[in-house]
Amino acid sequence: MAEQFISERNLSFLLYEVFNAESLLNYSRYADHSREVFDMVLKTAMKMGKDLFKPIVSEMDKQPPEYVKGQVKVHPAVRNIMREVGAGGWIGATFDYKLGGQQLPEMVGMTIPTAIFGAANYSASVFHGLTNGAAGLIASFGTQEMKDMYLPKMMSGEWQGTMALTEPQAGSSLTDVSMTAEPTNKNYYTMKGQKIFISAGDHDGVDNIIHLALARVKDAPPGVKGISLFIIPKYRIEMGGKLAFNDVNCAGIYHKLGYKGSPITQLAFGENDDCRGWLVGEVNKGLGYMFQMMNGARIDVGLGAACISSAAYYASLEYAKERPQGRKLSAKDPLSPQVSIIEHPDIHRMLLFQKAIIEGSLSLLMQCSFYHDMEKVTETEEHENYNLLLELLTPVAKTYPSEMGIFSCSQAIQILGGYGYCDEFPVEQFYRDVRIHTIHEGTTGIQGMDLLGRKMMMKKGKAGQLYLTEVRKTIKDAQEDVGLKSYSEALEKALQKLEKITAHLFGIASKGDPEMFLADATLYLELFGIIAIAWQWLKQAVIAKKMLNDGKLTEADNNFYNGKIYTCRYFFGYELPKIEGLAMRLSNGDDLTVNIKNEYF
Repeated sequence: MAEQFISERNLSFLLYEVFNAESLLNYSRYADHSREVFDMVLKTAMKMGKDLFKPIVSEMDKQPPEYVKGQVKVHPAVRNIMREVGAGGWIGATFDYKLGGQQLPEMVGMTIPTAIFGAANYSASVFHGLTNGAAGLIASFGTQEMKDMYLPKMMSGEWQGTMALTEPQAGSSLTDVSMTAEPTNKNYYTMKGQKIFISAGDHDGVDNIIHLALARVKDAPPGVKGISLFIIPKYRIEMGGKLAFNDVNCAGIYHKLGYKGSPITQLAFGENDDCRGWLVGEVNKGLGYMFQMMNGARIDVGLGAACISSAAYYASLEYAKERPQGRKLSAKDPLSPQVSIIEHPDIHRMLLFQKAIIEGSLSLLMQCSFYHDMEKVTETEEHENYNLLLELLTPVAKTYPSEMGIFSCSQAIQILGGYGYCDEFPVEQFYRDVRIHTIHEGTTGIQGMDLLGRKMMMKKGKAGQLYLTEVRKTIKDAQEDVGLKSYSEALEKALQKLEKITAHLFGIASKGDPEMFLADATLYLELFGIIAIAWQWLKQAVIAKKMLNDGKLTEADNNFYNGKIYTCRYFFGYELPKIEGLAMRLSNGDDLTVNIKNEYF
């Protein structure tokens, strides 16, 4: 197994050179920190990834959770990992000081460690990641009593947090949530219902599990307007701090293709009419609150996919350097020594593809984190603008790394050949692990409709206009370097094509035909994603060119920046042209998928 699973040098490049994390220190929220603190976070996370997470990545796959007499047993290391990340302050690193957090920027305190831990062992990283999201929801909308009761134990890693949305009849259609919450004359509600596909919804790696669940209060209005948010602990806290079982039962676990180290559970609430839930915020406003955790989880899913792909890339890169096979086509002597397969152009192509997908995706995800950080320290219109940009890019940042991560891991298998298909080598696991990411936290189809049908139309299209302005800033920067002029022109043409297609689709929407408007929303998302990654590669290339033009680099830095330039060339030459076919399809106006009869299948 390859020792490397992610590039610390690339993370540092994104953090400091592309997104200038040090500029955040000028804001009072982050002023207590320093470059030295940021470096320490990066170094410590890398050490934990290598020493704590990575050694058991294969074990957790081969020894998945077991469901024994109503209890879920996970790999024993989960308990240790949860306590270690809790003790290290990783779960609440970005939280306010008053909540016990460290007020680190999102880029530093969340994106960097999540990337490292996820690349080292995605299954193991999920437990505390979910806890962070649930704790953040309580921090934002819970009462002071709730914060005092739950946050310390969650942030210490003693208690797990989850997000309980999906029901047997209500997957992505949250309109159909039917779990009930019956008011009592006390400060709690009596809960009853089922939730399915709940990640880490029950296990013995923690002492308690705190569910953030959506349910309907009696006589609530139909649809999403009648959904409320509740805290439902597996063990409720009684007088004196004693824990009592809260009638939250695990009905079973799902046996999955990959991502096997973390259990996916089916939960039954209130089978014995003794399940209590505590209302978060106001009645019937739960979905709005939950979007905070959902959007954060979507970003994390995209990040997880990019990081699993990163581990596969470095495994295939190591193999390509070490595996002798064949000779260069120009070699005339059939008895000459074989060369390592990395000498072959097609291997270069597959490695470039992986590198382009992974490092482009990580850059886009860091872009989202930057907007998140700026949203926290700005006000009025500036605050709104960063929020709109983050909202707009969330479905893209979730989907592009997830969809393309499948292809990226597939290329890693291809490089290893037959060995890639065997479980003695790690890449087959990474291929299985990455496949879930296009599904959980909203399928690709859902994300496409969210982008085109909601995000692009927010504030009368303001989010889309802000995005175009951001990309054109990079295009302007690139035009200053003659070597990047062709790429800046190509990206500008791609933006114009995006604008034209968007206007065309909005024209369909204005005619009151939502089926036709959103029929190919997934393709629109794909096109948008390719352009977004091209933007990130041009952004990286601008910096790489400046550094190379400086001429005062070590050999390692020279190789690093040239690698960025060549990968940018690859993306613009191989991936960006794919938008032409998508644009043709989106401009067609064909009603094929809308009006085909079910009987024709």
